[in-house]
Amino acid sequence: MIAAFVWHWWIAPILVISGVGFILASVAGYLNQVSKDRYPTREARRD
Repeated sequence: MIAAFVWHWWIAPILVISGVGFILASVAGYLNQVSKDRYPTREARRD
C-alpha cells in the first residue's frame, strides 16, 4: 500500500503541470491563430 501512496505523490504534480501547460498552449495557439487572421503582417497584406 505504501507504493501506491508514494506513486500518487510524485505523479500528481507531473499530471497537473502537463494538463495546465496543455490548456495554456491551446489557448495561446487559438489566440495566435485568431489574431493572425485579424491583424495580418506586412508581407501578408501585400499579397
